[in-house]
Amino acid sequence: MVLLEGARKPGAKILVSGGSRCNLTNIVVTERDFWGGRSTIVRRVLRAFPVPETIAFFRELGVQVHEEAGGKLFPDSNRARDVLDALLRETDRSGAVLLTEQRVHGIAPAGDGFQVTTSRGSLHARTIVLATGGQSLPKSGSDGVGFAIARRLGHTIVPPTPALVPLVLEGNLQSGLAGVSQDVELTIWIDGAVATRLNGALLWTHAGVSGPVAMNASRHWLRAQLEGRTPAITVNFFPGASFDDLERRWTALSAERPAASVQHTLATMVPASVAAALVAHLQLGGAGQLAQLPREERRRLVHALVAWPLPVAGTRGYNYAEATAGGVALTEIDPATMQSRVCRGLYLVGEILDVDGRIGGFNFQWAWSTARIAGAALGVSR
Repeated sequence: MVLLEGARKPGAKILVSGGSRCNLTNIVVTERDFWGGRSTIVRRVLRAFPVPETIAFFRELGVQVHEEAGGKLFPDSNRARDVLDALLRETDRSGAVLLTEQRVHGIAPAGDGFQVTTSRGSLHARTIVLATGGQSLPKSGSDGVGFAIARRLGHTIVPPTPALVPLVLEGNLQSGLAGVSQDVELTIWIDGAVATRLNGALLWTHAGVSGPVAMNASRHWLRAQLEGRTPAITVNFFPGASFDDLERRWTALSAERPAASVQHTLATMVPASVAAALVAHLQLGGAGQLAQLPREERRRLVHALVAWPLPVAGTRGYNYAEATAGGVALTEIDPATMQSRVCRGLYLVGEILDVDGRIGGFNFQWAWSTARIAGAALGVSR
């Protein structure tokens, strides 16, 4: 077995993942954690190599894991390098040959296999496994070349977009909030209708918003744009609360603490800097007492707190994306083997496929599961 790596050193994406700690999976992974493709196929793949087997696999390689918030699993050493080193040791132990700086330029059917053209010549292979990634973090090597190769071999490519990428906002609300994090609920609207709601931590940045919930939302915003539809995103600063819930709360506070200022009261509910920014943008006069806040002004504040519009101008693109949405259509893959249904002898695994998971280790689990299935089908054993 020969592994072709275009970069001088392998595993760049592993090394930068999870803040260089490598969030290698999640304690619970189901098809509901993924978008794109078909959920029935995703479920079948995940069940073929589930999380407990992933944990056991890495344990056998000497990588113990621990659980953190949101079910994220990290190596006990908190070092992505240890995950990569363990995989490289196992590669060597298995007898596979890893050839670096061997960028693949093309693959073409040839006789009973394929002719592979690389930056250092060509070779013949009976079977091929495409594990090129999508287009996210192109400096790591996943710059879309796999899509081009798969297309030339007969596959349909669902148009790709970045996924798990920070959002860029218009206006200046975010300029004074950079570095502030808070739990929110985002509602993604498409053509004026609610498409999905997502909960999680939002991180304000100089350019816009990041954090798990914004990065999860990014793929929905981009896919809608790609389809020629009109996306919009609103923030509920009180996840799960409705307008009526919050209005009752503010009405009660006005009666209980009539002399308290609007801004100070709001700052007990959301980060102080966010409270100040919202009051300023709404031009409420935050120093005023709750008892003096007119009913219509109170209702305007409450509406802003449950449905503040995020003026999304775009995203930071593939250079900052952690995953790619779109890719090779799942219906063209046999989920029992990961072999192509349109090009016999070709196998496809990981991010090159039209499946993208939410943030939290899910995309790594998809990579492990698809790779294990393909390996088993090819007779590769540990």
